[in-house]
Amino acid sequence: MFFVSDSIFAQSRNLTVAIIIDYEFPFSVGKSQTVRLWAFFFVTLVKMNIGTATSEENPTNSYLGSRGIWITYVLILLITHFMLLTIPFFSVAVAWTLTNVVHCVITYFMLHVTKGTPWGTPEQGKARTQTQWEQIDCGQQFTPTKKFLTIVPVVIFFLASFYTKYDSTHFCINLVALGFSVIPKLPQLHGVRIFNINKW
Repeated sequence: MFFVSDSIFAQSRNLTVAIIIDYEFPFSVGKSQTVRLWAFFFVTLVKMNIGTATSEENPTNSYLGSRGIWITYVLILLITHFMLLTIPFFSVAVAWTLTNVVHCVITYFMLHVTKGTPWGTPEQGKARTQTQWEQIDCGQQFTPTKKFLTIVPVVIFFLASFYTKYDSTHFCINLVALGFSVIPKLPQLHGVRIFNINKW
């Protein structure tokens, strides 16, 4: 029968956890014999804030620039586009226009309407009044993350225009969607609430 009799924890950059396991032989005659086994587990610790997911006070500042996010973003975009292409009654032009419009609408609401931080407490300080876009990279302009998030809708717009053969109807729809995605990202509109919309 196995049972853990003791455990020893030593904190360092590499954490060694030694667990003492006693094994009692059921077939022994008379006094039971116990064999003590030592199991070592090595865990690499990452510097972090205890009790939180990251070491930052406001992870909204940097999560869009963290490793793997950009490629995940592009993959989700491609999967969405391929899913729209699989719908039999959608032409290639319609699929590209819908990809552009859906992307622009979702990113508009995620980056320019949503305020605060989902990881914070109800009392979020100045993050409470800032949109996600305004919090990225602590409000700095022209950072790699902000450039990437600005270039992607422009590239999708050009692709949608090309695959719709510059049809005027599709072009107007795609241009309006691009405006909703790119105009709020301009540095001149940082912190600006037009007609006090989304002020609180």
